[in-house]
Amino acid sequence: MCANVFGALKSLFGKPFDGGKRTMNHGSQQSQTQQMPGPFPGYAGPQGPYAGQHPALLRLSEVQKEIATLGPQVCSFSGLQNDREYKRLERELTRLQLEVDQVETEGRPELQQPRKRAAGEVEGLLRYLEGNATHPSRLAIEELTQEAQRLLNEGVVQPFRQGQALDAFEISEELVEAVQDVAMRMAQVKTGGSVPLRKARYKALTRVCAVQEILEGRVRTHTLALPLSDDTHEAVQRINQVMTQVSGARCQEVALLMGLRGRDSCAHLARILTELLVELDALDVSSNAAVRNYRKQVVEEITGLLKHLDLEGEGDDTRRYDLAQNDSIREIEAIRGRVSVLREEVLRYGAIGQGSELQGLLTHLDQVDTGRNPCIREARRRAVLEVQALITYQDLQEALGHRNPIPDEPPSHAAVWRVLASLSDLQAQVLGFDGKRADKSYMVLEELLTKQLLALDAVDPQGDQETKVARKQAVKHAQNILNYLDMKTDEWEY
Repeated sequence: MCANVFGALKSLFGKPFDGGKRTMNHGSQQSQTQQMPGPFPGYAGPQGPYAGQHPALLRLSEVQKEIATLGPQVCSFSGLQNDREYKRLERELTRLQLEVDQVETEGRPELQQPRKRAAGEVEGLLRYLEGNATHPSRLAIEELTQEAQRLLNEGVVQPFRQGQALDAFEISEELVEAVQDVAMRMAQVKTGGSVPLRKARYKALTRVCAVQEILEGRVRTHTLALPLSDDTHEAVQRINQVMTQVSGARCQEVALLMGLRGRDSCAHLARILTELLVELDALDVSSNAAVRNYRKQVVEEITGLLKHLDLEGEGDDTRRYDLAQNDSIREIEAIRGRVSVLREEVLRYGAIGQGSELQGLLTHLDQVDTGRNPCIREARRRAVLEVQALITYQDLQEALGHRNPIPDEPPSHAAVWRVLASLSDLQAQVLGFDGKRADKSYMVLEELLTKQLLALDAVDPQGDQETKVARKQAVKHAQNILNYLDMKTDEWEY
């Protein structure tokens, strides 16, 4: 991928260096010019051909070698302007730019053209480097990362550093939901197919999702009867001590993953946790089932922390974030293709017999291996919403078809059903919509759906419980349609 990007950059600023394959036209001297090995053709001076290349061409040849080395590094850089690597690349490219400017061409076209090409390639790499580091999507990724850092610093890291024992009860559901919201928004950042932006999104997202999983796992364990009393078994005291160390390691891991702890490394923490596992394994608890189960739970906690400590090099492999050839993505796309066929059948022929197949597609999506890749998770989530949108449309169509109102039906209840009938018509338009947010049809659909929400808000149940439930469900349905329309037009890509 980088090679393709680098080649595209070259094409913007002239033909690439030819490796000595093309012959320059020097008029009557062309037949005397000797071709020399290297990226530039030989040069004939005023007294006839040189025995070697012209010094200017030799220098430009060296510059070209450095460009070839720096190009892939620039194309894979995914950081910001204040990163050390950015400053190094910028410094190296600026140096090459100055060296190219200092090459004397003696007014000769055969020297001016190679220098112009080299200058263009260096300038192109500088612009590419700066453009990705300052791209709005890159800045959006950084803002979301900083938002997650603030949440976790206040909710996890600072309490731990102040000596508070951060147990499950102190990791609130609100914190977990806030981190989950950040991860969701980060997954939806558009990259426009840019490799550096995809890489930046993936590296940031894997860390936020790892922390989210750590927090969710800790909240789920608050019902466990831990720790046991030291009197239960001679090994319990040491297991309790390990459990205390694991609680501290959990906070350290959150800090490490989110860049809130500069001294330690993931590898160092992994060694500590591995040593704890070895120590737990050496304890003799065979005589007591309760203690054996307790040790097993602590081991599972440590194992859960260890699986997230391999993220320091995560994102260096392009297969993790350039997902066009990923098997799971292909599987998801095949399912989406089938959903598209079913959707067309439903909208064109009004078919309502695909319920079992759609449920089967949901089961298939649930079995897709995401490989802990948040971008694949997001792709699967969106495919699930596509299937669910078609299922709910068919369910509503069937409910409207079977509706048989009683003579004394409350007016408020009938009003909810009228809104549901309008929502069914609008949902069909949303399912078939294939435009963009700037389109007039999108704005019309959004406005009509909003009006249905307002109509539901105006319904007075007058104490009728059935109407209250129906109105609540109708409001949720209308919001789901709006969310689906928003998802269809947000131009998200892998």
